[in-house]
Amino acid sequence: MQQRINDEIRGLTFTKNFRSATAEEWYLFLPSFQDKRTKGAAGKVIVHYNLYGNKEVFINTTIILDDPRLYQPDLYPLVYAICDEVINRLIGFADTLLSVHAGDNSYDAEYIGK
Repeated sequence: MQQRINDEIRGLTFTKNFRSATAEEWYLFLPSFQDKRTKGAAGKVIVHYNLYGNKEVFINTTIILDDPRLYQPDLYPLVYAICDEVINRLIGFADTLLSVHAGDNSYDAEYIGK
C-alpha cells in the first residue's frame, strides 16, 4: 500500500478550473484513476474562502473523488494520503475544514495551522 500511495502522490497534478474572489475550483489528476464518465480528472477540489474583516480568513475545502474504485474500503489509506497531500499543496498552513466525498471512504477533518 505504501508504494501505491507514493506512486499516486508522485503523479498527483492539478489544473485550476475556476477562480473568484472567494473560491477556487481545481481538477485533480492521478496516474491510476479517472472520472468513469468523462475519462478525465479523478476528482475536484473546491476551496472556499470566508473573509472576516481584513485579517481573519476561514477556509472550507471540499474534495470530490469521481473514480468509484476510490470508494473501496481497502483503499481508505490511499484516499486519506491523497487528500492530505492536496491540503498540503493547495492550502498549506492555513486553517481549513475539509470534507472528502469518496463513497465509503468519505470523511471530514479539521486542519489547524501552528
